[in-house]
Amino acid sequence: MHAPTVDDQGARLAALRREQRGWYWYDWANSVYSTTVLTVFLGPYLTSIAQAAAGPDGFVHPLGIPVRPGSFFAYTVSASLLLSVLTMPLAGALADRTGRKKPLLGLCSVTGSVATAGMFWLEGTRYLLGGALLIVANVAFVVSMMLYNSYLPQIAGPEERDAVSTRGWAFGYAAAGLALIAHLVLYGAHASFGLTEGTAIRICLASSGLWWGLFSVIPLRRLRDRWTDRAADHPGAGGPAVLGQGLAQLRATLRDMRAHPLTLAFLLAYLVYNDGVQTVITQASVYGSQELGLDQTTLIVSVLLVQVLAAAGALVMGRLARRHGAQRTVLGSLVAWTATIAAGCALPPGEPAWFSALAAAIGLVLGGSQALSRSLFSHVVPRGKEAEYFSAYEISDRGVSWLGPLAFGVAYQLSGSYRLAIASLGVFFVVGFVLLARVPMRRAVAAAGNPVPDRI
Repeated sequence: MHAPTVDDQGARLAALRREQRGWYWYDWANSVYSTTVLTVFLGPYLTSIAQAAAGPDGFVHPLGIPVRPGSFFAYTVSASLLLSVLTMPLAGALADRTGRKKPLLGLCSVTGSVATAGMFWLEGTRYLLGGALLIVANVAFVVSMMLYNSYLPQIAGPEERDAVSTRGWAFGYAAAGLALIAHLVLYGAHASFGLTEGTAIRICLASSGLWWGLFSVIPLRRLRDRWTDRAADHPGAGGPAVLGQGLAQLRATLRDMRAHPLTLAFLLAYLVYNDGVQTVITQASVYGSQELGLDQTTLIVSVLLVQVLAAAGALVMGRLARRHGAQRTVLGSLVAWTATIAAGCALPPGEPAWFSALAAAIGLVLGGSQALSRSLFSHVVPRGKEAEYFSAYEISDRGVSWLGPLAFGVAYQLSGSYRLAIASLGVFFVVGFVLLARVPMRRAVAAAGNPVPDRI
């Protein structure tokens, strides 16, 4: 074998950069679902459908259980994330054992985009249809994000992961912002287009699914599967055999993670504070419409503001991480999140300017805190176990984030007050800050067998 030449190295670097750019496009593809569907339209719309379906007692009765219509969306999100807990570790083990993450990513993309597009038929009193489609789409979204995130340590070296990760988040927020502008025009001028308000919302939901499916083609063409040592141990593995091996590997992964207590310590911290982040994202529009009495246009403009500032904030926080370290930067963002929750509880009703100011504060810390957390975790994953460990990461990122929506829904179920429900989320940020501050990140990276960056 001949020694690598400068031309060989240049070709490999060019191929890697092309793959990184393709990786960014999946953030572009699925961020519109996260923003338009989960954050803006589906919560208030599904709540209104549940209210229309409520019986004389003021409750809907899925599976015979009395549920306040205002809690149905939160409970459904929680159920979808619970199901994701069961699905992600199996998908992660399957990806690592076969070395074929890309087909699984494609399957999730198709499933999620079709379920989201199916929300076009969500009208009248079909709240159960809405709940079912949300569960399917959200499970597909969560599993796909686990597979997508597990590419990061394979396409970026330790010193550039903060930058690559934050660029991906910024790219996603830019896409979500562009789509929201189009949806704002459609919703705001629905009468001019000869549409009812409900039809305009259903078009916005369905078009988000089409966007997800269409732009997923780019990363699926550019990302490549890697034949890992663990895949080589199981040549030709597939079908039921791999599923059985996946369940066995899940047990092995849990045992293996006990051998990396510092990785687990980071994961626990992230689990707690990101529970608060995800619940704020999914429940903010319900809080704004039901508690503060804001119209849908105000909510769209506010979320659009979040997207614009989150894209910029992710890049700014990436620069702060290079100067002060990613861990310190994330800790600072948790202080800002806690203050934002406190301010949100005191917002006066019917004042869109104050809600927009709160959205601006969320936007400045949202993208950076998530992107840097993803980058930090990539440093403490043992080599060759990326998909498995990122399945555990995604459980904390989305899969165990059912606790926040459940707490939010229960608080409203018991009190009938959205202010008390939103106030309960402050605990997640305070406890998460304490847990993260106690993690010695440099030791955690070294303990995982990875090179320690100059600043982390």
